[in-house]
Amino acid sequence: MKTITVAALLGPNPYDLRLTLLAGKQGLDHPISSTRVQKPGLALAGFYEHLHPERVQVFGNTEMSFLATLAPKRQREVIVDFFKANIACLAVTKNLEVPSFLVDEANAAGVPLLKTPLLSRVFIPRVQQMLDAGLTPRTSLHGVLLDVFGVGILILGKSGIGKSECALDLVMRGHRLAADDIVEVWRTADTVYGSGSPIIKHHMEIRGLGIINIKDLFGVAAVRDTKKIELVVELVEWHPEEEYDRLGIEERAFNVLDVPVPLLVVPVRPGRNMTTIIEVAARNHLLKLQGHHSARAFQDQLSRAIAEGTGAQVPREEPE
Repeated sequence: MKTITVAALLGPNPYDLRLTLLAGKQGLDHPISSTRVQKPGLALAGFYEHLHPERVQVFGNTEMSFLATLAPKRQREVIVDFFKANIACLAVTKNLEVPSFLVDEANAAGVPLLKTPLLSRVFIPRVQQMLDAGLTPRTSLHGVLLDVFGVGILILGKSGIGKSECALDLVMRGHRLAADDIVEVWRTADTVYGSGSPIIKHHMEIRGLGIINIKDLFGVAAVRDTKKIELVVELVEWHPEEEYDRLGIEERAFNVLDVPVPLLVVPVRPGRNMTTIIEVAARNHLLKLQGHHSARAFQDQLSRAIAEGTGAQVPREEPE
């Protein structure tokens, strides 16, 4: 499982968390394994069942006000039990005054106690953005990512097979480029997204022409920063001895960060209009999302025609 340490929250980062360490320095190597930030709520009243380990905990005005209503002995008991829950760290927001007993118990438990002048409603989204960036599974793929009729299509294939040329033709037809050559991919739940590498974003390499800037040439409407990957099209060289899917019945998948994405393997040969094929693939994918599978409908129709001609009873195949 991917983690980051509490120390990363204090280090240089673009999220402007404005955190300072008050106590618990020995716990700065505590791992944070969840992108979710928790305000403990009922935990301070003794209900610890939903107090999740290895998360950033936040005390705002509500939590600090509740602690102030408790007797001094009970305050320490609550905090001691709270720090035993294997939390990653505790951040106090709004520059609220931190009582000495909280500092003492944080040092005793080795739990980093942090403070920020930001309000909870500002701090929590910022730290979640940082955790999302640090904990979300990521990888990079060699290919081209486009938005074709609203469908995120990742084009794969060996170098020189024509991925970029196909993408350029699609852009000229009004579709949008998200990434060329290097596609940075990350996963959120059961969905994968892609974007261009920051260095070469919106650029494309065309052999014989060089590097071109799609945004400058075709305008801002021809590019997009990120796109959900919904269909993978792999371009392969045509081999006469190879068997290629001619009906479209077989469902194949390409695993991207352990998320299966529908895969089409399209052979390339002179005379095949790959741009049109990819456009039709996008339209066909949209039809499938609406519950209409053209290949299966044709197979059912053919089976019924055969059954009527032979008198046999051919069961209809139900879609998966």
